[in-house]
Amino acid sequence: MRVTKSIVRSGVAATALIAGLSAAPAFAQAAPTEDPATLESQEVVVTGSRIRRDPLDNPSPVVTIDSAAVAKTGLSSIADVLQRIPASSGGLNTKFNNSGNLGNPPDGGGVGAGSAAIDLRYLGSKRTLVLVDGLRYVNGASASGIPGTVDLNSIPDVMIERVEVLQSAASALYGTDAIGGVVNIITKSGQKGFRASAQYGQYLKEDDGATQNYQLSWGGGTDRVHLDVGGFYTKQDSVRTRDRAISQFPNPGQTSCTDAVGGCSSAAVNGRIVFNTGNPSLPAGGSVTVRNPPLNGRGVYDPTLVGGDFRAFTNSDRFNFAPFNYFLTPNERYGTFANARAEFSEAFNVRVKAVWNHRQSQNQAAFLPLFLGPDAGNGNLLDTVSIDATNPFNPFGITLNSGTNGQPATYSFIARRVTENGQRTYNQTVDTMSVTGTVDGKFDLFGRNWYYDANVVLGWNDAKQLFTGNINAARLQQALGPLSQCTGACVPFNVFGGQGSITPAMLGFVAFDERSRSQQRLEDYTFNVSGELFDLPGGPIGVAAGYEHRYQQGSFTPDPVIQAGLGSDIPAQAARGAFKVNEVYGELRLPLIKDVPFLNLVELSGAVRYSDFSTFGSNTVLSGSVLWKPVSDLLLRASYAESYRAASIGELFGAQSRFDQPLDDPCTSAPGGLFQSNATVRTNCIANGVPANGSYTEPQGGQIALLTGGNSGLQPEKAETWIYGGVYSPTWARNGFASALSLEVNYYDITVDGAISSIPGSVLLSRCVLTGDPLSCAAVNRTQNGFISNINAVLLNIGRIETDGIDFTFTLRTRETGVGTFGLSVSGNYLLSYKETVPATNGVTVTDYTGTERGADPLDQAYPNFKGQATIDWDIGPVALALTGRYIDNVIENQNGRELKSRFYGDAQVTFRPSWMEERFGLTLGLNNVFDTDPPACFSCAGPNYDPTTYDVPGRFGYVRLSYGL
Repeated sequence: MRVTKSIVRSGVAATALIAGLSAAPAFAQAAPTEDPATLESQEVVVTGSRIRRDPLDNPSPVVTIDSAAVAKTGLSSIADVLQRIPASSGGLNTKFNNSGNLGNPPDGGGVGAGSAAIDLRYLGSKRTLVLVDGLRYVNGASASGIPGTVDLNSIPDVMIERVEVLQSAASALYGTDAIGGVVNIITKSGQKGFRASAQYGQYLKEDDGATQNYQLSWGGGTDRVHLDVGGFYTKQDSVRTRDRAISQFPNPGQTSCTDAVGGCSSAAVNGRIVFNTGNPSLPAGGSVTVRNPPLNGRGVYDPTLVGGDFRAFTNSDRFNFAPFNYFLTPNERYGTFANARAEFSEAFNVRVKAVWNHRQSQNQAAFLPLFLGPDAGNGNLLDTVSIDATNPFNPFGITLNSGTNGQPATYSFIARRVTENGQRTYNQTVDTMSVTGTVDGKFDLFGRNWYYDANVVLGWNDAKQLFTGNINAARLQQALGPLSQCTGACVPFNVFGGQGSITPAMLGFVAFDERSRSQQRLEDYTFNVSGELFDLPGGPIGVAAGYEHRYQQGSFTPDPVIQAGLGSDIPAQAARGAFKVNEVYGELRLPLIKDVPFLNLVELSGAVRYSDFSTFGSNTVLSGSVLWKPVSDLLLRASYAESYRAASIGELFGAQSRFDQPLDDPCTSAPGGLFQSNATVRTNCIANGVPANGSYTEPQGGQIALLTGGNSGLQPEKAETWIYGGVYSPTWARNGFASALSLEVNYYDITVDGAISSIPGSVLLSRCVLTGDPLSCAAVNRTQNGFISNINAVLLNIGRIETDGIDFTFTLRTRETGVGTFGLSVSGNYLLSYKETVPATNGVTVTDYTGTERGADPLDQAYPNFKGQATIDWDIGPVALALTGRYIDNVIENQNGRELKSRFYGDAQVTFRPSWMEERFGLTLGLNNVFDTDPPACFSCAGPNYDPTTYDVPGRFGYVRLSYGL
């Protein structure tokens, strides 16, 4: 019943898309705009097969996005364009601002602001393979880990001719990672003359987020020698959370830190001190802050404080960190490419491609929250700091003991927002270089044409990150300790005085700039040969075979202070690793029948790949498909594919780190907790280490530390994919009013076993609290006062992912009429189910994410039942008009049951190409988010109260573009 209602509701949404003239980029489902009669005689290599074939008989579903479709979006990143495909479930992009202040997700890859990835089928970007001209590309580097994905922002947009998205598993042909699908970026190789464009855009009402994009390319040469070169510059300015209504406070709709929803930070500007019980010499109330501002009437700090200068800490003292973040991170990129080919003969050709890309980006967080004491949960030296009685700024007359020297702990924690040190900023500088060399040609064998190619790919990715606003824990311990030991450059530190009490001299001793680095290297050597053997009734048997040797290496080097465990922000350790793999594959195409009534074409095909990894051993996968054309206009197909994903370098060798996940603790006695109202929860919480007297009252809306780390014993994930579909492209339409008309529908069913992940922190915590599951409770570690110090989230082959759904695409292009030409493209995805299974002590836990918003677990992700997009465009003379948009179905927050209502985005664009300039010059005006649609508010998301993988930044974005030769 749920599925039926979803399909009915989604069908209404699709109808609304068309009726409302909404549209998205002009994405075509492998439906050429040229005359099919011309293409029928051509045989080319298509994404999803190594055997040359008629592109109209592609056995796999492929979406093609050309440069013209990209231009219609007004977007300045190919990643942003790809993330609009209904089959895409988003992925990392420049709307993420949590790469530094939340820490490192469990996969060891880190998260770098300014990078971008593509995620197909909601399976994660690490299960989508990105190729460039059918060859692998070096993985990204983020300066916070070792990612297992390609950074799409490291590929210059200026060199892209088109993108082919294979919406099917393809490990038998391409190897690891091709579970959710393959993105194949095809570069310019035959351009003639100059092309140039300059675009400027910004959010209009808010006057921010300005984006500049300049591209210049040239191609020329002879029939045998050709060169394509180009360069680009892109700059994206920031959008700040303080400038959007949705992100003014930590929770949507919040107006004050005293609101019951909580979320504001204990690390207040004037500090918070929480004492343990049984300390009569300390202020009453247990949790206190400075009574009065620390500056006297002359604007000079008066350091003389006594115990009576403190009062009880209340929620109104908490710090609202929300306005100090980015909604859209600043990003600057520039680079060049060169693509050269020399054809000496049919049997011997040489191709060389070189790519260089430079990126500078930044993300930002509020002032450093400094937590000290046994319940601070840092997992390092800061948890053991004692403030000595001789510290000149200690007003309490006794040492605040952390309990590490054999004496009872006299305080629980001290939290102080270090505003004097400025905001935390994370500045990334990333350089990517790739060089590809290819030798290819054609030769005669058995009286038939055979083709070969030998390729070498060398790639480098080098990232550096500068983090300002950190504090050295060892120096802080010295500055807070006995005055007799604060000698030399040491300056006693004042953690009690409130805002303004930390002087530049104090910061000069304890503060430091954190510098981290990560690198990735790729060496890939491939050889492929394809051709025909002999004829069957349906045509010649096609075969392909090949060999690949690949070496990948990656490293992550945090700042030495961080490696020593002495930072006051996210801890991390150095990691380094490498692997090599040797692979062979074979592909077979059997055209059984052709041009027989009701059997216009019947074809079988299959592939097999054997891989031998240095990390885990060997692996073999198979794939097979059947293609049937009962008539020339209708193609039906079914396929089965085994696929796999080997653990990435970060997953295998990533060292221990921490990820601070926004997560509610049900064991709190504060409002929103279940300790007081649910007897079962209370019993399980007490068994897990929560004090029975209900004294643990940490409010909801905080962050809980997940301990992350790689696992060298990980085995590859294994997946099975079934696809059933068809394409209808009627000749009667193409011979009449339409130059192109097609409808394609595909059903997919994917199962991933041995999925590499950590058990989500939300699952572990809820299972422990609600059921007392021993495995889960063992992973949830608490201090003696009940605070969660960390949750163990080390990577495992945890279980199974199951998903199925339906894709559809409709494409129409009319022939020239008296009022111009018209085009319509509609596409969508019905997500029928998405389930994850993870082990428990007895049995398993199955979580159904269909129709929900996952929230920060660890990265935001929505799973709407339906996503749709459409394009309507109209060309008449020198004027071209395009209306674009997307529809996203409503979802329910998985952690709290709140609804995120459906959203509809619409864009508009008009281009003028004057005939008196031979239509070489173009002026384009565009407006994205015409209806000023805001994203739905999300309480569990790590983004600024919304999900940046699914929804757009609030505001109308207008742009203007001048182009030449496009």
